[in-house]
Amino acid sequence: MTVSSAGDSSESIASLVGLAPLEAVLFDVDGTLCDSDPLHYYAFREMLQEVGFNGGVPITEDFFAQNISGKHNEDIAELLFPDDVPRGRKFCEDKEVVFRKLASEQLTAVSGLYKLKKWIEDHGLKRAAVTNAPKPNAELMISSLGLSDFFQAVILGTECEHAKPHPEPYLKALDVLKASKEHTLIFEDSVSGIKAGVAAGVATIGITMRNPEHQLMEAKPTFLVKSYDDPKLWASLEALEKKDA
Repeated sequence: MTVSSAGDSSESIASLVGLAPLEAVLFDVDGTLCDSDPLHYYAFREMLQEVGFNGGVPITEDFFAQNISGKHNEDIAELLFPDDVPRGRKFCEDKEVVFRKLASEQLTAVSGLYKLKKWIEDHGLKRAAVTNAPKPNAELMISSLGLSDFFQAVILGTECEHAKPHPEPYLKALDVLKASKEHTLIFEDSVSGIKAGVAAGVATIGITMRNPEHQLMEAKPTFLVKSYDDPKLWASLEALEKKDA
């Protein structure tokens, strides 16, 4: 599978044409459907500072991107509180309460999402959300974005034996939708999520909303786009349509 940088349109187009006929599109939720990472970062930064993490020095956005974004809470708990994982789990639970309050007031869709939603519906494609987010978070974000009736399945990392970056959540989505990995497309925004999609053998497009491009490229996405308005994405989908026809 071709891996191209954010600026290489010709390779990006070529890499999607091979998916024809496209059967399904799978989406991560946090940072992929909605711009939620700033809310997560704010909650983690404020709450970790309150408990004296890192000597009371606030975590940076780089620390958040490298160690927290896209990861399952169990892994985050072990990373932040390696000597007291139960405390880490409770901390993450409390942080999610803060996040949901922020999200209920401030959540916004990634630019171009509803344009892509219509394209997917118009083409009769199968679709699922695949997320490491806790169930209450996933339900809140999906419903707030008006996507509850759009997704035919929602796969939670908490309901799989292994969460992302393991491929199991995406493989489960393919099984539930009865879709083949060779004709499915994934949208992701984190290193953890891209690794999961790539490991599942599915073409995975990275969204460079918040996480650094060079970090995402290390996970070997098919290519990167800035948002769902990115002309490169639509050039690729148009080429895919022509191939399908």
